[in-house]
Amino acid sequence: MYDALVLLGCRIGPGRALSATAERRVEAAARAFAAGLGPSVIVSGGRRWDGHAEAEVLAEALLARGVPEHALVLELLSLSTCENARYSVELARELGARELGVVTCDWHMRRALAAFERAGVLARPIPALTPALPIPARLVRAGRERVSFWVDRFATWGAL
Repeated sequence: MYDALVLLGCRIGPGRALSATAERRVEAAARAFAAGLGPSVIVSGGRRWDGHAEAEVLAEALLARGVPEHALVLELLSLSTCENARYSVELARELGARELGVVTCDWHMRRALAAFERAGVLARPIPALTPALPIPARLVRAGRERVSFWVDRFATWGAL
């Protein structure tokens, strides 16, 4: 059991449609909440897609999956993984939460947990599993994630 769960945002499609990635993350967060892994879900993501903030759309999807509104806390300032961690940790501290369960894609987890550690909180993984991809697509994603890790480290972590 965690003091709170944190669902990290991601791309939202036109018309508030969940991307496949967002769908997997929402499902993982809803399952974790239903299993009693945390009393609340901090829904993180201030980036707007087609005029809609990630956290707002993801929160609606959690409501539709049975997570009660009183359990949802929206974080609407973040525009990156490091900012997800920074602002979610601020909200978690206001809630008195010290140990967090972080919900994101399995391939994104390493970078996400590093950001939460840098923000000064104990975070544990609750991965949203990704379907197998062909090797070239996995290599591209791994390369993009590696670059993003270093961009986060040099561009954002210094501001924490």
